[in-house]
Amino acid sequence: MIVRLDSPDSPEARMYFRLTEAQLRNRLEPEKGIFIAESPKVIRTAMNEGFMPLSVLYDENGTDNAARDLIAELPDEIPVYTASTELLRELAGFQLTRGMLAAMRRPLLPDLTLFGEMKRIVVLERIADATNMGAIFRSAAALGMDGILLTHDCSDPLIRRSLRVSMGTALQIPWTYLPSEWLPVLHEMGFTTAAMALTDKSVSLEKDTFGGMDKLAIVMGSEGDGLSPATIEGCRMTVRIPMRCGVDSLNVAAAAAVACFISR
Repeated sequence: MIVRLDSPDSPEARMYFRLTEAQLRNRLEPEKGIFIAESPKVIRTAMNEGFMPLSVLYDENGTDNAARDLIAELPDEIPVYTASTELLRELAGFQLTRGMLAAMRRPLLPDLTLFGEMKRIVVLERIADATNMGAIFRSAAALGMDGILLTHDCSDPLIRRSLRVSMGTALQIPWTYLPSEWLPVLHEMGFTTAAMALTDKSVSLEKDTFGGMDKLAIVMGSEGDGLSPATIEGCRMTVRIPMRCGVDSLNVAAAAAVACFISR
């Protein structure tokens, strides 16, 4: 059954537009948290990974064949809501990407010990921008990295914009959060930690920079300040991408893509 929403005060819309990201995550009881997937592509990716929608909301004027096919495949017990383009724009404050949202239960994150078995990982420190976070996940997944580790002051990879930019790969590549003192943990796991930073000690990133390294952790820092001095000092090596035309560095998402490609 498809239910049409006619009011911005509809209780069914609360989950999609009235809850903050912190409320959606439900920090006190993470196992009860949810995330919002946007666009048929991301929703389909999530479903292929075993995530079933709690409900779906779509634009009655903006659905395409992919959205209609997805709705037709949903079990009958999953609520499906629809609304006009104007109402959805009023609720969201912007035009929905391909006019479709789905609420899903957040996954339980894997134990950190799983990452000790990996060969190539990305470590993110204080990445705040959701678009950068999503782009890094997409690049890491596409270029064959085994997993991603985040400090707790990073942006949530499952917020709607980040998940959309990642094209759902944040539900495919393993990731979890690091403890407060994380560098010694990575070294105990056998990783060579490579800080991506502009310092006098940085070596140029070339095709053989990571050659012969059995286990590598590429460490990326925040958009504005980069990695903390303590992190740079604690990593086994510091690496920079060679630049031309007077440009000193790339955006962190672009730099992550380059480093992931070179590390293969």
